[in-house]
Amino acid sequence: MNQLFTPFKIKDLTLRNRVVMAPMCMYSADEQGFVQPFHKIHYETRAMGGVSLVILEATAVEARGRISANDLGIWSDAHIEGLSEVVKGIHKHGALAGIQLAHAGRKCGVLSEDVIAPSPLNFDDNDPSLKKPREMNSEDIVDVIYAFAEGARRAKEAGFDIIELHGAHGYLINEFLSPLTNHRQDAFGYAQAYGTRFLKDILASVKQTWPESSPIFLRISAEDYAEGGITPEKISAALTALNGLGIDLINVSSGGVVPARIHTFDGYQTKFAETVKSLTNYPVMAGGRIKTSVMADEIIRNGRADLVFLGRQLLIDPYFALHAADELKQEIDYTPKQYLRWTTSR
Repeated sequence: MNQLFTPFKIKDLTLRNRVVMAPMCMYSADEQGFVQPFHKIHYETRAMGGVSLVILEATAVEARGRISANDLGIWSDAHIEGLSEVVKGIHKHGALAGIQLAHAGRKCGVLSEDVIAPSPLNFDDNDPSLKKPREMNSEDIVDVIYAFAEGARRAKEAGFDIIELHGAHGYLINEFLSPLTNHRQDAFGYAQAYGTRFLKDILASVKQTWPESSPIFLRISAEDYAEGGITPEKISAALTALNGLGIDLINVSSGGVVPARIHTFDGYQTKFAETVKSLTNYPVMAGGRIKTSVMADEIIRNGRADLVFLGRQLLIDPYFALHAADELKQEIDYTPKQYLRWTTSR
C-alpha cells in the first residue's frame, strides 16, 4: 500500500499528504523585497496541484540578508500585505503555507550592503560579485537575532502556518554551523557545541513572537563536500544539542558553504536525511532530484523520511501530486472541482 498520500500531523496542523514544495529562490521581487504578481500565480498553482505544504523561497529578514537585489523581503511591516495575498492563494486550495526566513550572510550579492559573516572569509576569492564580509560583532549578532524574531512575527501576521529557518546552503546560520566558515574564538565559535549558540539564540527569540502551536522547521546542509566540513554525523550531533529548543522538523539538504563539486543523482540526498533521522529524535524531510511517484512513495513507505520535498520537478510539473495519485491509484478528495473530468476519464 502506498504511503505518499497518508496525512502527516505536526503540532496542531495536518498535512494532507507527504509531498512538500521546497523553497526555491525566484529572484522576482522588486528591489524593496515586495511580492509581485508572479509570486501569487507561481505559489497558488502548486497548491492547486495537490502538494500538502508550499514553502516560499528564502525571504530576507534584513536588507543586508538578501542573496540578490530581487529577493523577497520580510524586514518591514510593509511586506506583510503582499505576503498575506500569497498565503490566501495557497490556502484557497487546501494546502498549508510556509515561509523560509533567511539571511545570506557572506553570500549577499547586493554590493551596496554591509556584508557580514561569523568570520571575515570570502566565499570565493575569484567571484567579483561577492565582496569580503566583515566579521560580526556582538551588536550585529543581537540585531540579526532580533530580525529573525521580527520576521517570524510578520510571518504570523501574514497568515503563514509554518516557518522554516534557513540553516543550509552556505547562508548565515549555516556559516555558524560549519567549521569551514566559523573560525570565531568566542561563545559563538564552532568549537562551542558545533557552532549552535547563534541558532539557539535565534530560536529563543523567535519563540517569543511565533505561536507555540505552530511548527518551526530548520533546513540544514548535512554535507559540505569538502575536507574538514560538515558531515551527516557532525550535523546530527549539532541537532542533538538543539533538542527541546523548538525545532519540529529537519529539512535535510546539502552543500553550498564552500565552492565544491557535487555529484548528484536521483535521490542523492535521501541517505543524508535517513542518517539524520536515525541519529536524532527529529522528523525529517528528504529531497534532491526526486522525480517520480514511485521514488517518493518508497522513501516514505520505508521510513527513510517523514516528508519529501520537490523543487525543480514542481517547476516543470506543478501537478506532480495529482499525477502521483493517478500513478499510485490513490483516490484523493482535493482535486480542483474544475478538473474533476480528469478523475472520471481514468
